Amino acid sequence: MPRGKKGKRGSGKTGSLRQEVLQLQLNKTLQKGMRNGAKGESGTSDEELTSDVLSHYSSASEGTSVVDDGNGSEQVDESTAQEEMEDKLKQCIDNLMDKSAKTRLAALESLRQAFSSKVLYDFLAERRFTVSDCLERSLKKGGGEEQALAATVFTLLCIQLGGGDEAAEGFKMLRPMLTTILNDNTASITARQSCARALGMCCYISAADDGEDLVKSLALLEGVFKSSYPNKEGTLPTPKPGVPGLHGAALQAWSLLVTLCPTSRLTVLLDLHLPKLQACLESSDVNFRITVGETIALLVELGRDIDEDFDVDGIDELCNSLKGLATDGNKHRAKNDRRKQRSIFREVLHYMEGEEFSEEKIRFGVESVYIDSWTRSRIYDAFKDILESGISLHLQYNQLLRDIFGLGAPIIIDAAVRANKISRFEKHLFNSAAFKARTKQRKRVRDKRADIM
Repeated sequence: MPRGKKGKRGSGKTGSLRQEVLQLQLNKTLQKGMRNGAKGESGTSDEELTSDVLSHYSSASEGTSVVDDGNGSEQVDESTAQEEMEDKLKQCIDNLMDKSAKTRLAALESLRQAFSSKVLYDFLAERRFTVSDCLERSLKKGGGEEQALAATVFTLLCIQLGGGDEAAEGFKMLRPMLTTILNDNTASITARQSCARALGMCCYISAADDGEDLVKSLALLEGVFKSSYPNKEGTLPTPKPGVPGLHGAALQAWSLLVTLCPTSRLTVLLDLHLPKLQACLESSDVNFRITVGETIALLVELGRDIDEDFDVDGIDELCNSLKGLATDGNKHRAKNDRRKQRSIFREVLHYMEGEEFSEEKIRFGVESVYIDSWTRSRIYDAFKDILESGISLHLQYNQLLRDIFGLGAPIIIDAAVRANKISRFEKHLFNSAAFKARTKQRKRVRDKRADIM
């Protein structure tokens, strides 16, 4: 209905509330005019004054009808904003083929920010081959910075597309190039780190049901971080600048994929890697030491899932090393590094001594996700590292993350409900259901893949 008609609809009814209000305002205005002598001075008639007042309030009524139609205008604004955003993304994709390296880098950074802060499945599903082709070109011909950004954007693309065929097709296309860069000792360290993370995350997302791809990715990542293992004499190698960061990234990607392994494969990995990882706790790089400590805790947790009585060979020696790191006061190390190291290794030590994992509750919107094991911690940290501040939005609306963390379908809350807080009882019911779902997750995932490998 046109706004003008909507504003006049109630005014023609005798005795309506609107007419009574207008009449009261009219009487006040007439009385004021009479007191001030305005009528005699200006020669304005009662009818003219009445017409002015009615005209004024009629305009106000029409203005109110515009507010009533505000939802429609908001929808138009959202639609326009969506179209403008998609146009910018299309331009960024076009710029990936530009001759200027500066232009390509700017386009990759814009895509990285957009992919991490928004859910764009519909837009990207139609353009996945185009985007993958452009990223492959950057990986092949770009410099170190461009390669690193391209690998990160590709990881985000897989997260956007989810665990279906779309992501698997992209991973199959770019995996050879990611592998080549990771194994190239002459390539940029930063690029190799990004490729290690991309291989781990993209395999976790898109090739997790493929036992052959999983084994290949594990072996590839092992070949990188094993360079930090002690030699035959038991001496740790002296790392070159930047190498501990690369080995740490490869170890984190590897440990993410380990969470997918069935029991038969896990047993082999535990026997092979736990003793050598214990030696790496003496590494000179604080971040690599922390990654090693977290990986040891994760492997022990997986071993205890297989056998409740599982224990590490040389547990007393391991606990002594962990105690030293948990109380390290070496003044030669940065204060923040010492604080971070002590915090992590206290948690690892307590877990080794038989205590439970310290549960953490992550809130987003009206929901929460519980980090109640080293396995879930590794998975959550992997997604947080790549999504950064966009992790909360993806937990709310990205179906891939919601499936991984057992959150179910996205909860859509309209404006009326959003204005009211959810009750504590409703939160309790929701969290109870989420707890039951996540306790079944790890066993279900392993049973699904046990026959594959």
